[in-house]
Amino acid sequence: MNDGLLRELVPAVIAILVRRGAEFAAAEDAVQEALIRALETWPGDPPRDAKGWLVSVAWRKFIDASRAETSRRGREFAVDAEPEAGPVPATDDTLWLYFLCAHPSLSPGSAVALTLRAVGGLTTRQIASAYLVPESTMAQRISRAKKRIAGLPLDRPSDPATVLRVLYLVFNEGYSGDIDLAAEAIRLTRQLAASTGEPEVAGLLALMLLHHARRASRTEGGRLIPLAEQDRSRWDTNLIAEGVTILQAALARDRLGEYQAQAAIAALHADAPSTAETDWVQIVEWYDELLLLTGNPVVRLNRAVAVGAADGPRAGLAALADLDPELPRHSASRAYLLERAGDLEQAATLYAEAARTATTVLERDHLTREAARVRQLSRS
Repeated sequence: MNDGLLRELVPAVIAILVRRGAEFAAAEDAVQEALIRALETWPGDPPRDAKGWLVSVAWRKFIDASRAETSRRGREFAVDAEPEAGPVPATDDTLWLYFLCAHPSLSPGSAVALTLRAVGGLTTRQIASAYLVPESTMAQRISRAKKRIAGLPLDRPSDPATVLRVLYLVFNEGYSGDIDLAAEAIRLTRQLAASTGEPEVAGLLALMLLHHARRASRTEGGRLIPLAEQDRSRWDTNLIAEGVTILQAALARDRLGEYQAQAAIAALHADAPSTAETDWVQIVEWYDELLLLTGNPVVRLNRAVAVGAADGPRAGLAALADLDPELPRHSASRAYLLERAGDLEQAATLYAEAARTATTVLERDHLTREAARVRQLSRS
């Protein structure tokens, strides 16, 4: 059985049920029930029309659930006649579901979970496994999200920036459990790019592909490998070529956005044979563009590190001087620049400080090793 086909059909089936009169939450529940039934029966008896089968079963599940709810309340439920059997319209409602699931009234975590269920076609168990939380916890999160948007007009979804942010959040979760969320985010973003043709969507897809291309070299033996030390022969050149092609087409539209700018920076890293041969001057220029677009202090922090590579560590430290020390990775960035400026004792202290505030075990262990390495250098 093709699990990928099942997941691709989910958005269209949910949309069909909603257009027949089901509320979004009820439709999504019914489709999940139909998916479970498909997983049980399709291996031995695959249907000729997979989409039609899912629509038929999901609609019956919705009717059964509606009748049960009505019975519980002691009222009769009037059900319109079932639609006549026949071919299911080949409309693509994926984009509409993206915007509904990423509604601004939802928290980022809830929007991500709902998108993975309704658009990605993942089960609650799979999403819970990916986020390393109990299935009951994830079920409650999804249930609250559906209740939150239950009364919202279906013709007034969220803005595109929210949709892209949700997809970026999914990608940044990377891999855990039995679902590769980075690959899933790329799959979903491909769908969105095919539906919209917007340059920023293409920019996000290019950014994901370029980052994903370096994935095999990022860790080794349970250790985090920084960019400067990665084995670039392990980078996926096919993904890099695809990402660059998509980015170039997006930039040619002359509607620059933050994801295109980030992708341009990633492309410059991917194009360089080594850290020393990287075009750091152009990377700083792209960070300048990104700052104009976002004003994000984390972008300013990353720019300071790039300035240190382009113009020397003292220039990087000067660019870092007016930033809030509480910014994520501020201590690690300052330690990196101080080490290259020759202040090894202070660099070791800051590496150790950064390790204490690291948000992942891999990052903490890496920074702890860096502190020990630089401290040893300072004593030799």
